[in-house]
Amino acid sequence: MSRATGRLKKAEGPAFPRGFLHAGDDPAARVYVRPLDGAAFAACRPRHCEVLIRQAEGTASLTAPTGEIVAWAAAEGDGLARHVAATLDAIAAVRAPFAGLAADRPLVMGVINVTPDSFSDGGEFLEVGLAIEHGRRLAAEGADILDVGGESTRPGAAAVSLESEMARVLPVVRALAAEGFVVSVDTRRAAVMKAALEAGARIVNDITALAGETASPRVAAGAAAPVVLMHMQGEPGTMQNDPRYADAALDVFDYLRDRIAACEAAGIPRQRIAVDPGIGFGKTVAHNLRILGRLELFLGLGCVTVLGVSRKSFIGRLSRGEPPAERLAGSLAAALAGAARGAHILRVHDVAETRQALAVWRAIAEAETVPA
Repeated sequence: MSRATGRLKKAEGPAFPRGFLHAGDDPAARVYVRPLDGAAFAACRPRHCEVLIRQAEGTASLTAPTGEIVAWAAAEGDGLARHVAATLDAIAAVRAPFAGLAADRPLVMGVINVTPDSFSDGGEFLEVGLAIEHGRRLAAEGADILDVGGESTRPGAAAVSLESEMARVLPVVRALAAEGFVVSVDTRRAAVMKAALEAGARIVNDITALAGETASPRVAAGAAAPVVLMHMQGEPGTMQNDPRYADAALDVFDYLRDRIAACEAAGIPRQRIAVDPGIGFGKTVAHNLRILGRLELFLGLGCVTVLGVSRKSFIGRLSRGEPPAERLAGSLAAALAGAARGAHILRVHDVAETRQALAVWRAIAEAETVPA
């Protein structure tokens, strides 16, 4: 991937890289804006941004004060000017409450795997009573959302039957929702979504971004349910077999942008949509790092951003090959990096530890604005 860097000159800026614009091209589809400051819950325009430009040779990168970027876009034409302005507005927009939860601080989504084979805790909470008790414990530790799933989607996982998934998920959802907790259902099946929503779940969290079954958008729209659209290249059984991207961050951005448009067309308003770049789902370590390093890009979609990095294999590969249960420190480091880049919801296994890390991180960040 080639990478050109530089500063934009006021009003004129550099010409787009040679070969970037061709007859019939829409520059707005190939220009991306990433805030470099003020991204995390600031609800204001950033002062500086990175502009990423797709071209035949790779991705070109230019950084400048936001005002210079706006002037440069205006000089390039009305279409690009509108695109840049809309992206900056989306970055700065105050996010509406998601499932009734204010998105003005990082929220914590606690994982409840009612499965025998999940990568991190397979089998620990397969029994319904244990899963319910685990959910109560996560809520007591500070989880804002309890995410209940009955099908492992780890790399290489095989699909389970609809009947098995229903039997695992519904009693747990029903019990936790009856106790007043905000419950999400982690499923890619429309029938499970519908049954879980009827049992009290408030959120649909789908690794296929509601593209796995044609009925899924209709189910979510009909129930007025908030949804989490996640990116995945391929499917769990084969997704880690040589995944490839032209630019992982931009390819994932484009996919989620298109899925948002499809869901809006199906009757799901943007304020009920959250996006998840799908760390580890059809991605190498390098792909994951490219996405995490530019996570602020996804603020330009105007949605709540969800990030799931907890205990994932890239942490061990960057360290000493630790198994999932020994990846807490790396999970917290990645979660805080994500929060600093604007992640609104952190999906985690270790709720108490994440809450403590966030409390310290927020206190330090807020201390920067307090006069001495």
